[in-house]
Amino acid sequence: MNQGITLNRTQSTAGERNRPLERDESNNLIGSNKVEGTIVYATDGEKIGSVDHLMIGKRSGRVEYAVMSFGGFLGMGERFHPLPWDALDYDTNEGGYVVGIDKGRLKEAPSFERNSQPSFDRQFGESVHKYYGTTY
Repeated sequence: MNQGITLNRTQSTAGERNRPLERDESNNLIGSNKVEGTIVYATDGEKIGSVDHLMIGKRSGRVEYAVMSFGGFLGMGERFHPLPWDALDYDTNEGGYVVGIDKGRLKEAPSFERNSQPSFDRQFGESVHKYYGTTY
């Protein structure tokens, strides 16, 4: 696709000055293909998972959730946790997202298995946002 193609702009963040921006990234925007696979950390710096995919509102065009894969081994026992997009902060030093929850509490968070995705209806959304302390 557009990998390897750069724009004639540079990043303005410290430590990454003069690095050409890839076509699917700007100072404030990033392509969804670059978000998928990004590491998610707890506030204590522990790696707790990675972004599997995003859920985007069809009408609003807004990212609602980053669905994080967590646990398991070779796909067995893996759980998926919808994290409200507003519950995530990007940490440029780590190169990943930080969510204000520890690994122990994450085990009790709303989740699903790969083949049993929830309906993402209002009731489910309210429960997810309540768990993470964000507004639905």
